[in-house]
Amino acid sequence: MRPPSELPQAVAPVDAEQAEAALVEHYPRLVRIGYLLLPPSPGRARRVFAAHALAQRSLQAAHRAGAATVPRPRRTGDGDGDPAYTYVRRQVLRRALAAGRARRPRFWPRRAALPPVLPSAWGLRLLPHPGGAGELALERELAALTAPARAAFVLRGLEGLADGEVRRELAAAGVADPHAALTEADGVRAGHGLLRSPEFDPCSLQARPPDLPGRRRRARTALAAGAALLVCGALLGLPGGGWGHGGLTAPPYARNPASEAALDPGALRRVPTTYWRHSARADFTSWPTRGDRTQDTRLLRRALAVWARPGAGVRTSATPGTPTGPPMGAPQLLYAGEVGDSAVVLFHDGLRVVRYAEPRNADPALGAALDFARVDGADEAGSGALVVARTGDGVRYLTAPWVREVRVRDLRAPDRAPRPLDRSPDGVTGPLADPAAGSGCRSWQAVELTGGSSARLVTDLGELAPARLTSGAPGRPHDVTGQAERESWARTACLLRAVRSHGVRSVNSWAYARQPLPEGGGTARWLCTRAETWRGAGSRVIAEFQAPSAHPAAPGAVAARGEDAPECGARTPRVLAGVLWQSPGGRWYVLAAGSGEFASLATSGGVTGSAPGRLLAVPAAEGARPRLHGRLKDGSRVAALH
Repeated sequence: MRPPSELPQAVAPVDAEQAEAALVEHYPRLVRIGYLLLPPSPGRARRVFAAHALAQRSLQAAHRAGAATVPRPRRTGDGDGDPAYTYVRRQVLRRALAAGRARRPRFWPRRAALPPVLPSAWGLRLLPHPGGAGELALERELAALTAPARAAFVLRGLEGLADGEVRRELAAAGVADPHAALTEADGVRAGHGLLRSPEFDPCSLQARPPDLPGRRRRARTALAAGAALLVCGALLGLPGGGWGHGGLTAPPYARNPASEAALDPGALRRVPTTYWRHSARADFTSWPTRGDRTQDTRLLRRALAVWARPGAGVRTSATPGTPTGPPMGAPQLLYAGEVGDSAVVLFHDGLRVVRYAEPRNADPALGAALDFARVDGADEAGSGALVVARTGDGVRYLTAPWVREVRVRDLRAPDRAPRPLDRSPDGVTGPLADPAAGSGCRSWQAVELTGGSSARLVTDLGELAPARLTSGAPGRPHDVTGQAERESWARTACLLRAVRSHGVRSVNSWAYARQPLPEGGGTARWLCTRAETWRGAGSRVIAEFQAPSAHPAAPGAVAARGEDAPECGARTPRVLAGVLWQSPGGRWYVLAAGSGEFASLATSGGVTGSAPGRLLAVPAAEGARPRLHGRLKDGSRVAALH
């Protein structure tokens, strides 16, 4: 008989619509849980689709029953207090455990053991972004665990559940011995923080080609079968102008006038060298055509053809939310020239910047690269530079024509003077080391672009368009120019790794509060860092606590994170976050700070306390997990950023 702590909790009815709303709201988190729980044997690409299928199938039981019986949780937190979320999470847990059980000999396998029909992708392998040595070690340790032990480790580390809650969830999912699962999970040496790494995020993916030789063999077989079918159709002597009535199909691609013009190098829009000086707009549309191969018709024709119909030998990448289809008309030619060992062509079609790169000798056996990035709505601040090449010796930029000077600043060394970065007459810079290279974060190289009366700071986040760095309150960001702002970014720079390869347009760091620490511990700073994307959706928010440190560039502590959250943005220019802090004397406190809109703060759930104003410091015990909320000056209650 199970002890009372493992029995399912009291239940509350949740209908299918509530469960569906919970799935939509917490979809990335549920898919990450499924990815971590699934056995590693099918491979990372198969696990990605299987994890999405687990989350999407979690609604089937609710739709079949019309109403679901959902345990009522005892605690709240990032979705944990929502009965509908708890129900959907339990369905994902149950199905993931079923997929991890040893297969029994039977005529028809279980549904969970079958590969998902949807979602799927043809012609690409979609993989999470690779992590470091820590993530690899955690992956190996999780692979060695049983499925219930993996579930116990994930529920404890990613969901933050206490051991009693973990046992209840495992028991509800059909685990025979939750105690044994928790005991086995205790043997994992890796830290829980690695569970939030991009290595285990199946919603943030990179594309890689599949088994190309095998695909070519299958394509030849399909082509032979298709040719035989066409011959048979011709022999049948179909009347009329085609298979359908009235010949409604459009002409082939090469005979479509707009598509044909898009493939003609002579139709490319070329901007004169001095056009930007009198243009009404300062953005990519006023960039002049530059490079030493702008008249190389064969190179331009190859680039346009590969853009329209990329073959198997083309490595394609795109920022999230960027369409990868052919040009809708003749694009603008930004650059065509040789950079290092490659010939590079940059196009702009009003919505996207497209980069084509091939070996300098145009050897097709070495393949080519095609990169897409959204840049719609770019202004002068957002169109200062583009990545023209990314090679072993570093990243090279093509700068805007109005940029007079390019310098390199190490964000981690705010007192160090910037150094100049060489540029060719065409505006191509010398190589700059990838700021995210290596496993540590001893330095972070950013580029300072000086033009007109402004000096803007941008950094490479792994995409064609570098992200602009700013400081200031939401709705009023400004360029990083003062010493205080550079010192603040010195302790925040390492957080930029968390927003790489997400289509980020700009990152703003807002110092929203300063808090005197108990026991004379000095003064801490609270910052909110918000990354905005080109596509609008997918913004990321990180609340940071910076305690006093002898090292001016010591990284701060992440107090809370949010994705697609409105906090710290122009729409909701406020934030509330808290941390558990240990004083120099060894005592623990719950510290919290809100922005200027808060009139009072309070905490509950094991640590009870309140304070007027926007700062809170309450004694607590080590490992406490309180709930934090505040009241605005208009009387409304607001929860903290999770």
